[in-house]
Amino acid sequence: MPDSKDITRNAQTPDAVGQAPTAGEFICEELTPVAATGDAAMMSRGEPGLPRLFTWRDVPYEVVGVIQSWKTHGPCRHGNGEMYLRRHWYKVQVRPHLVMTVYCDRQAKDRRKPKSRWWVYSVER
Repeated sequence: MPDSKDITRNAQTPDAVGQAPTAGEFICEELTPVAATGDAAMMSRGEPGLPRLFTWRDVPYEVVGVIQSWKTHGPCRHGNGEMYLRRHWYKVQVRPHLVMTVYCDRQAKDRRKPKSRWWVYSVER
């Protein structure tokens, strides 16, 4: 479950405010984006570039469409009351045929060691 307290809604946001979607099989494993396949238009707006190609469990996937997108926020971890953008979420149609919910972590939890930014949250078969 994401560490969010609030959610920024857009026209395609799920109904449950402050919660990640629960449909499908819960996974929560990192994915590996293929280099230079991030969406440049998204990056130009200051968002993470959703990778068009990635591997997960040693299987290559291609994103063929975005079904939903939203952002989750959470309070500052140092207690000053400010809210910070924590994750960018995407429910995507991929090839081979699956629907996946993936997210990008905005901040590493442990800055001393490298951390994956992209994760598979759930899969609908």
